[in-house]
Amino acid sequence: MASTNNVTELIITGLFQDPEVQRVCFVLFLPVYLATVLGNGLIVLTVSVSKSLRSPMYFFLSYLSLVEICYSSTVVPKFITDLLAKVKTISLKGCLTQIFFFHFFGVAEILLLVVMAYDRYVAICKPLHYMNIMSRQLCHMLVAGSWLGGFLHSMIQILITIPLPFCGPNVIDHYFCDLQPLFKLACTDTFVEGVIMLANSGLISVFSLLILVSSYIVILVHLRNHSAEGRRKALSTCASHITVVILFFGPAIFLYMRPSSTFTEDKLVAVFYTVITPMLNPIIYTLRNAEVKIAMRKLWGKRNPAME
Repeated sequence: MASTNNVTELIITGLFQDPEVQRVCFVLFLPVYLATVLGNGLIVLTVSVSKSLRSPMYFFLSYLSLVEICYSSTVVPKFITDLLAKVKTISLKGCLTQIFFFHFFGVAEILLLVVMAYDRYVAICKPLHYMNIMSRQLCHMLVAGSWLGGFLHSMIQILITIPLPFCGPNVIDHYFCDLQPLFKLACTDTFVEGVIMLANSGLISVFSLLILVSSYIVILVHLRNHSAEGRRKALSTCASHITVVILFFGPAIFLYMRPSSTFTEDKLVAVFYTVITPMLNPIIYTLRNAEVKIAMRKLWGKRNPAME
């Protein structure tokens, strides 16, 4: 059945209604977004120019940072500018576009985290065969597979949403476009679409998390046979990845693996994974990784003479 759309523009309620609170949020979140872009961009630049960061682990890290920039940029720039606007609007087509790219980069990140866990498994459990298994061709295929998985996931989300009729009201109870609040505006029953969305988003998160947990259990069991120094180095390498996994999957499972009732707490959780977490990733990876810090110092040292 063809959709009947009398609604072409949506009004976004935003995070808070108080103008003073919104201005405070603008002052807080603008530096956070700039730090996200600069921090992740610095990792991408450092890995691309540093000869000491040529291993598959850093190859995947650079793509993870690139995805973080794209993921945050689908939501945060409009969210920040809307904090200063009296009326926050977005076209229905713009809303669907935001949903597509938000889920595209989100699932690409999930799959990249799974790929990075596999990389750590091979590096720790099969060190003698590491470079043969994790060939450059395989690394490129794994990254391409992550992008393809994100694309297919988003296409399913959009294809179940486009046929829905939107004939009013047009107020979306969120600070960006996502499926659950948009479904509330459809003037038809969206139970089936909600189940498909739950299966598509929630189960991807759960199965990926199970794979990640299983891989790290295997790694921890394998580390019992290593020396104390070997265990320390391996755990230090994995700790950053595990931290990022927890920060990303916790909110995702909270939002997509439960029935929706009120969006107030959903908004606050969404702020964490759209605004805060992308900024934390560069800090987490650089603070616990001596090689990245040394490479960044060398990169900064090369730039400084040119500035003098």
